[in-house]
Amino acid sequence: MIGTLLFVVGVIYGAFCLYLYLMQGRMIFYPIGKLTATPADISLHYESVALTTSDGVKLHGWFVPARDGKGKGALLFFHGNAGNISHRLESLKIFHNLGLSTLIIDYRGYGESKGAISEKGTYLDAEAAWDYLAGTKEFSPQEIIVFGRSLGAAIATYIAGREEPGGLILESAFTSVPDMGARMYPYMPVRLLSRFKYDARKALQSVTCPVLVVHSPHDDIIPFENGLQLYESARQPKKFLEIRGDHNEGFYVSGKIYIDGMNDFITSVLSGPGQSNNRGRQN
Repeated sequence: MIGTLLFVVGVIYGAFCLYLYLMQGRMIFYPIGKLTATPADISLHYESVALTTSDGVKLHGWFVPARDGKGKGALLFFHGNAGNISHRLESLKIFHNLGLSTLIIDYRGYGESKGAISEKGTYLDAEAAWDYLAGTKEFSPQEIIVFGRSLGAAIATYIAGREEPGGLILESAFTSVPDMGARMYPYMPVRLLSRFKYDARKALQSVTCPVLVVHSPHDDIIPFENGLQLYESARQPKKFLEIRGDHNEGFYVSGKIYIDGMNDFITSVLSGPGQSNNRGRQN
């Protein structure tokens, strides 16, 4: 009787492990195809951008120029795992008001971008976006700040480690997918089953530019400790900006705290050599 019970439990446990292994992509990525708005809806001039990745995938994005040409510099924006670029208009407005030109892209499989989503694919998407800013738009690497929110933070860290941007901003970021999975499913061998890594903490080892980590203690999806761990893993110069609110609205509800913290970091890294050595934690 006990043997039969253990066998049944083992079968159920094995079936759930198989489910986790096969369904990871659907548990991580939540793309939406239809764009619901454009920057023009919030009175921002923009250019529709078409990119082709090194593996031939067609991507779509928007380039929102600064009011006075190049402005302070450019921000390369990598969004989170759900929705598409049309759900990031508030952030585009904030960065525009901070004097930056901004390029935001949809990963393959998101919005009007073609292809099927994958971890390797998102890294190739990031490379294509970087090449567009540094090549077509002729921003020097030191004029570019790479920004990533949530899943996008892992992608931003990858490209910041591969290139040499002026700065890197990680907002509401996790340390890695296996770390998050182990927290969500503590009784499952998640680290053995994980086909996705997005190891931002490891990628930070290759990042040499100034880093700003932004996180809220009230984040309801990614624990505040993840932000602290990323901050500890980053090299100097670095800053930590503590904001308020939950995972999806922290940047908005934090208001002046968020905007001033962003502006201080952006100004410090784009104001010329020797001006980016702002160290320590900012609350």
